[in-house]
Amino acid sequence: MKVTHNGKELDIRALWMEGSKVRFIDQKILPHRFEFVDASTVEEVARFIEDMTVRGAPSIGAAGAYGMAMAQITDMDLAEAAKRLKRTRPTAFDLFYGVDSMLATASEGRDLVEAAEKYVTQIAEKCRKIGEHGNSLIKDGFTILTHCNAGALATIDYGTALSPIRAAHKGGKKIHVFADETRPRLQGAALTSWELVQEGIPHDIIPDNAAGHFMQRGEIDMVIVGADRIAANGDFANKIGTYEKAVCAKENGVPFYTAAPVSTFDFSLASGMDIPIEERSQDEVRYVGKELICPEKATARNPAFDMTPARYVTGIITEAGIFKPGELKRENLQ
Repeated sequence: MKVTHNGKELDIRALWMEGSKVRFIDQKILPHRFEFVDASTVEEVARFIEDMTVRGAPSIGAAGAYGMAMAQITDMDLAEAAKRLKRTRPTAFDLFYGVDSMLATASEGRDLVEAAEKYVTQIAEKCRKIGEHGNSLIKDGFTILTHCNAGALATIDYGTALSPIRAAHKGGKKIHVFADETRPRLQGAALTSWELVQEGIPHDIIPDNAAGHFMQRGEIDMVIVGADRIAANGDFANKIGTYEKAVCAKENGVPFYTAAPVSTFDFSLASGMDIPIEERSQDEVRYVGKELICPEKATARNPAFDMTPARYVTGIITEAGIFKPGELKRENLQ
C-alpha cells in the first residue's frame, strides 16, 4: 500500500519480518498517528494479535506465520508456539491456516523464515487478483458500501473488499464509497477512511445504522465486505453488523458480495452456525476511547463478529474468480 508519511511516499505492507523481528503498523493509533512497533518474541506477536495492533484475517494469518518462523529461530517448541498463537483470536480462519501451514513445512525440515515470506507474498498476490476479478463488477459511477476495514491494513496489501475498489479507481472509473463507521472499535471510520484518503478515493463515512436508509433511497449500487471465515455452504463470519447490511441489501435489491482469499474458507464446517464467534470486552462498547458513554453500572455485550447466511450473498470474490455460494468446491478454488 502507498502511504504518505513525513512528506514521503512509502510503499509498504501492514507487517513484515526484519531479521529476527516482526514489524507492524500499529493499527490501534491510526488515523491520528502512523507508527511501527516490533515484536521480538512469539508472546509479543500473540499479544499484538490479541490487542488488535494487527487485525484482519489475512494479516492475522501472516502474523501467525511469522510468529512460527520466530519460534524456529529462537528454538521455541513449535507445538507450543502454535498453541499460543491459535489462542489469540478464535474466529478468523486465516490464523489457523497460516500457523498450520508452517507446522506442515517444519515437519518437512524446511526453513520457516523463507516459508513465511513466501506465504505472505502469496496472500498479497491473491488479494491483488481479488481486485482484478471484483473490478469487473463495478461500473463507472457506482457508489459502493463497505463495512469495517478490509483493506491493505487487514490483508497485508491491496485488501479484499477494498481491492476491487482500488482497482476500479486506478482504472479511471468514477466511484464513491460509503464506509460504515463500524462500532464499537470504529475500524471503518479510523482505518478504511484512512486508506481511502491515502489513495485519493472519494468517500463518506456513515453511521452504521444509516446504510439501510441510503439503500432504500437508491444511493448504494453494491455492497462489498470482507470475511473472517467462510463455511462450506457459503455462510460467512465478518465484523459485527455485516448480517444487518446483507438483510437490508436483499430487501432493497442491492447486490451483496464478500471478498476473501481461499485461505479464509473452512471446508470442515458445514454451515456458518458452526463458526466460533469471539466476544470481546464490554468496555469496547461502554467507552469511546477513554470516555465512558453510558451509566457506570451499565453492562454490555460485545460480539466481535456475526454470521451472514449464504442466501443473502450474491457472490464471493476470490483470487480464483467469483462464485455463487452453491458453486463452492475445493477444486473450483485451486
